Amino acid sequence: MGFFAKLSPPLQGVLVMMLAALLLTFNDALSKYLTQTYSVGQVIALRQLCAMAIIIPYIHFVTGWGAVHVTNRIGVGVRALCFIATTGFIVLSFSVLPLALVTAIAFASPIFVVAFSHFVLREQVGIRRWLAVVAGFVGVLVIVRPAGAGFEPVLILPVLAALAAGLRDTVTKHLQSSDASIAILFWSSLAVIAAASLTVPFGWQWVTPAAAVLLLLNGALNAAAHFLMIDALRLGDASLVAPFRFTGLLWATILGLVFWGQFPDGWTFVGAGILIAAGIYIIERSPKKAASGNTKEGVS
Repeated sequence: MGFFAKLSPPLQGVLVMMLAALLLTFNDALSKYLTQTYSVGQVIALRQLCAMAIIIPYIHFVTGWGAVHVTNRIGVGVRALCFIATTGFIVLSFSVLPLALVTAIAFASPIFVVAFSHFVLREQVGIRRWLAVVAGFVGVLVIVRPAGAGFEPVLILPVLAALAAGLRDTVTKHLQSSDASIAILFWSSLAVIAAASLTVPFGWQWVTPAAAVLLLLNGALNAAAHFLMIDALRLGDASLVAPFRFTGLLWATILGLVFWGQFPDGWTFVGAGILIAAGIYIIERSPKKAASGNTKEGVS
């Protein structure tokens, strides 16, 4: 900690964001591992319950229960539906596709945020950011290659996850002026648990003690990663710190290779490179905002 404290705040922010990306990728890898034994719905419900085991004490001891009061109920409800879709599509994607491939496609979510911000929130988007959006879509097409001989329909799943995440983040931006972040997170998490619990009749199993520990770790990693992302953006400007979220592709490639023997093909790296470049440009061209309003969520 002594060495870390000696660094400038922006550099601290970069390192914290890289750590957040690492934890979030470990969280994704754990979800992928657990879906090899348990159904997608069961993994989603139980990992979100474990995350709530962290959220609820935080509300009780730090913010107080008044903080979960909702002003814009329709907006929070829409956000909860987007969160359900995002979580469902991303965990389903991890269950059937390589870790790094899903991670690469998920980088499209900032591209969708720009488009949704214009069409849903009526924000002004300049021509250069629109060009970055188009480039991002090209990156997705390079990875998915819908006209290629190796195209598989399941490749649409992470695209839908990124689309849902983009809409979720757009609605979250709209809610920032009316509702507290902890309220949005609390009710969205409850909605995910409720929706995933509907899958109980479809293949839920008794959880072994070892799997219970992994689920607890899964929830803790997810909560810690998002907390660190917020902290990183407080330490440094988004234009400097946020692009290091993309180091998640490096961690996903390493974990996918070590645990599943999966390595992305060259086209995946090319498409991911286009997406990352477009995402960094969009971040740098975005209007400057206060740190509290500048946070971005991961897809997971």
